[in-house]
Amino acid sequence: MNNITNLTLTETIKALENKDFSEQELNEAYLERITKFNPKLNAYLTINKNSCGIPAAIKDIICTQNIKTTAGSKILSNFLPPYNATVINNLLKQGVGTIGKTNCDEFAMGSSGENSAFGPTKNPWDQTKVTGGTSSGSVTAVASDMCVFALGSDTGGSIRQPASLCGVVGLKPSYGRVSRYGLIPAVSSFDTIGPITKSVADARLVLEWIEGIDNYDSNCINGKRRVENGKWKIGVPKEYFGEGLDPQVKKVIEAAIKKLEELGAEIVEVRLPHSNYALAAYYIINPSEISSNMARFDGIRFGSGRKDFGEEVKRRIMLGAFALSSGYYEDYYAKAAKVRTLIKQDFERAFTKCDVIVGPVSPTVAWNLGEKVDDPLKMYLADIYTISANLAGIPALSVPCGFSEGLPVGLQILGKYMDEETILNVGEAYEQATEWHKEKPKL
Repeated sequence: MNNITNLTLTETIKALENKDFSEQELNEAYLERITKFNPKLNAYLTINKNSCGIPAAIKDIICTQNIKTTAGSKILSNFLPPYNATVINNLLKQGVGTIGKTNCDEFAMGSSGENSAFGPTKNPWDQTKVTGGTSSGSVTAVASDMCVFALGSDTGGSIRQPASLCGVVGLKPSYGRVSRYGLIPAVSSFDTIGPITKSVADARLVLEWIEGIDNYDSNCINGKRRVENGKWKIGVPKEYFGEGLDPQVKKVIEAAIKKLEELGAEIVEVRLPHSNYALAAYYIINPSEISSNMARFDGIRFGSGRKDFGEEVKRRIMLGAFALSSGYYEDYYAKAAKVRTLIKQDFERAFTKCDVIVGPVSPTVAWNLGEKVDDPLKMYLADIYTISANLAGIPALSVPCGFSEGLPVGLQILGKYMDEETILNVGEAYEQATEWHKEKPKL
């Protein structure tokens, strides 16, 4: 079978049950593809040639026992974790193996995949473009069929934004649904581990595998799923369609919303009035938590000390230390925390009128490598539509919904806290009525 690596996770499981091929043949097929395309795309930092089971790619910020885990940083270039993250143990129970560890922005800081100490990951649709970040390698590995599925982490859009820019499915679960134990922390109150897959059904399955209570993560809770069938009310926020949204991307998103309407959904306008303050609040809370989380890299227990941090990590440590310093705490961090509450309340109010909220994931398609590297503010604006879900802790899904300038565009579907079921149902209904998810980059 030549197209063994084209299969989705659910198709792969079926084929293995039917004995169409063995697990060994499956792994060999993927390793062959990795050998062929990884040198061009730089998706994997470590390849595990002894992988067995269903081959999954794991973002290199999730600890894998005795498999190198660098977090995209020089500081951890030789770090071999003595234990597995909870999600890895959960996957092992399902017969899933780690075929490799994927490139990412250093300590999950960035919006383009260019902040890795090991060079940028390339976008498989156009290798002169960024993949988006920070789960850059995981998304490229899925988009180029170098794994069956991948895990990423999402602090402010790090699963959804690259998924949108590379044309795959990315799910950020509700905060607390999936254990963060063994995830090298960036921003502890935002970080979420989630699946990056070839279909919505795959994302649903991987979520079932990795979710659940964990004694090692006190924020982890068992979410009750609300299963709602039939006619959805879909909220469209005016705030997500204003200035800054590329007109072509806007057209693609509006066509996707029209498609949902044709499928029987009722479209209602909702307001998220504090959206304009989300970016400012996020970029105070994010560096503040980063500055305290990064204090462990003192050169005594890990690596060679802070001189090896990249530019973006240093920038955020300094911003955070400033925002938390005495005299500034009330003006910055305390205010940002209040804005976070207002954004959460905006969503709660909006969800009284609708089941899900839809809009763009990214204001543009993938941009040129190097284009925004020297302009942090331009780079931060790439996260404008994704960070609100992290501030509010709600689940969000990116589903391929078309192309602009030959590059993929993702539709973002946001749901009520712990109601992954409904966003997956809406995403799956859309996916089954369209062909976008079947499009593959020509490598």
